[in-house]
Amino acid sequence: MSVVKAELLYSEDHEWAAKAESGTIRVGITDFAQRELGDIVFVELPQVGAVVEAGGSLGTIESVKTVSDLYAPVSGRVVKVNEVLLDRPEQVNEDPYGAGWVVELAIEGTLEQAGAHLLTAEGYLSHIDSLNE
Repeated sequence: MSVVKAELLYSEDHEWAAKAESGTIRVGITDFAQRELGDIVFVELPQVGAVVEAGGSLGTIESVKTVSDLYAPVSGRVVKVNEVLLDRPEQVNEDPYGAGWVVELAIEGTLEQAGAHLLTAEGYLSHIDSLNE
């Protein structure tokens, strides 16, 4: 069973978004996504300063099974990347909601406004349940 945290917002593409301590939005992939991918061996991160649109590419994530795109759950400007993932991509598998975060974005307004299209934990659970049917 995949871990889904109640305090996060989720995209149908299996990214999560949360308020970071710095006032930015921290983004990563869900526990469900990392389980589906298997052992992650490489993460391609965007450049700090890059502007991304919700649903646009943030980079790629490569596992022993496949290469997948990382998508921005909200629009914003990349202000920080998790450079640790360049040397230790397996942190995404080990701690997808903690040390395995991918980027931080500066956004216009609040996460609730920018992420109005995102799923709550309950909605995301329903989404992944529908994928398993």
